[in-house]
Amino acid sequence: MNLRRGLTVLAVAFLGALAACGPSKDKSDPLTTREIKTSGDPEVSPQERFGSVTGNSLSNLFGSGDGEGQGGGGGGGIGVNAYLWRASLDTVSFMPLASADPFGGVIITDWYSPPDSPNERFKVNLYILGRQLRADGLRASVFRQQRAGDGSWQDASVEQKTATQLENAILTRARQMRIASLQ
Repeated sequence: MNLRRGLTVLAVAFLGALAACGPSKDKSDPLTTREIKTSGDPEVSPQERFGSVTGNSLSNLFGSGDGEGQGGGGGGGIGVNAYLWRASLDTVSFMPLASADPFGGVIITDWYSPPDSPNERFKVNLYILGRQLRADGLRASVFRQQRAGDGSWQDASVEQKTATQLENAILTRARQMRIASLQ
């Protein structure tokens, strides 16, 4: 009988915790009221598209966001280098995002088919490894699939230089952002 009572209490506690994870009812919350921008709209800047993940709202919540005293532009609330984070989002802004974790430094895109080749699609995983703006602070993985004759997607090989070129493009953009912030 005690086991049954314990399981009931555990189930009620679990359901209560699950209910607390629901959407916010506060209409003044900017995350619940802001309009989600689509990644295909060329008129929308990455700052508008990704909202507080790259904007000042997150920085204002945890710190100044100017990168001063953060060991190479880490930002106040972001757990990784802010320049690498913003440059990564900027570089893959043409692809739809599946997940973006500024504290863990992981950006995962959804599959993207270029307009000129609808029978292949790409996906990118980016890992920002630290708070310093360094070449070894970023890892990129690029995945590619091709459409088979039956309409299903088949994994295809991607040359390692593709990921290296993507990393170099992000690092170049991050350096440009850092230089612009110092001027």
